Amino acid sequence: MLKKLFVLLMILSLTVLVGGCGGDTGQNQPAANGKQLVIYTSMKESLIGGIIEGFKKQNPGVNVDYQSAGAGKIMAKLEAERQSGQLLADIIWTSEVPDFYEMKAQGMLEQYQPSNFNELLNPFDDYDGSFTAARLGTLGIVINTDKVKTAPTNWEEIANSETYRNSFGIADPALSGTALMSVALLEHQFGWDYFVKLRENGAIKSKGSGRVVDDTATGDLNACLGVDYITAAKIDKGSNLQMVYPKELLMVPSPVAIFKDAPNKEVAKKFVDYLLSQEAQQMVANAGTVPVRRDIQMPEKYNLPSPEVAIDTGIKINYADVMAQKEELIQKFSELFK
Repeated sequence: MLKKLFVLLMILSLTVLVGGCGGDTGQNQPAANGKQLVIYTSMKESLIGGIIEGFKKQNPGVNVDYQSAGAGKIMAKLEAERQSGQLLADIIWTSEVPDFYEMKAQGMLEQYQPSNFNELLNPFDDYDGSFTAARLGTLGIVINTDKVKTAPTNWEEIANSETYRNSFGIADPALSGTALMSVALLEHQFGWDYFVKLRENGAIKSKGSGRVVDDTATGDLNACLGVDYITAAKIDKGSNLQMVYPKELLMVPSPVAIFKDAPNKEVAKKFVDYLLSQEAQQMVANAGTVPVRRDIQMPEKYNLPSPEVAIDTGIKINYADVMAQKEELIQKFSELFK
């Protein structure tokens, strides 16, 4: 009895934590015609908000509730729900690729190949329908142009230049899926010594992918390792930021998946199809990140790589290996940046 009560309290606390981190739409509203869809995501409002509205227009009578937070918090919430015996979400969409391999191994994910799959670019060599890339997220060096007058040209400069001493931030990979993947990609490309050099140059750990860009925009940091669309949203609001892409491109797929025990599986399939449609993928590009379709007009103002270039030039990594090394990588990073 006490164990069940503890799990219930854990779910309630995580629900408050997740729901307050980025946006709920339609929470606690009655589902029209009994149709409901619940999405757990690490995507911010600037990316997912318009997509949900577009889906609702095409599917009148469906009520959509999404809860946004870092991937670490989302996975903790899911684990608490599993222990309680009741999974509340239908869909998960984050950027922590290893989590999807783990959920697949645990039998949590429904195998569903979207109806428009043949129109997509697929970054996963071992694709089996358990999850599908919904965007090709890119990360680069985000500089505050008031603080940094000459943009860096390579990753090594961040670890060696006085310009970035005690003023370069990286989101905590324990909280952010994109941060975890970017750390894994950089370690794969340059070795762990690169992070040792970053730390010796005073690099700091930030609380999340949004927070580290915020701190760069305010001038608390000179630069950071930043996510494309989060940076684009800040630039659109007038922040003096610039995204710089070194030749070693950090490309992190953001998978979307349907839970095998999803309460609203058929509606969830319709959402995945819509998310990967030309209409929704154009919204992805317009938000400042890379879509998974070729038939999309890329906004010039963000200087994003094309989908083909993102896949071809992105640092290659074995995602299953990242899954196996995830906890060790997070621990090493936490100890180095404590």
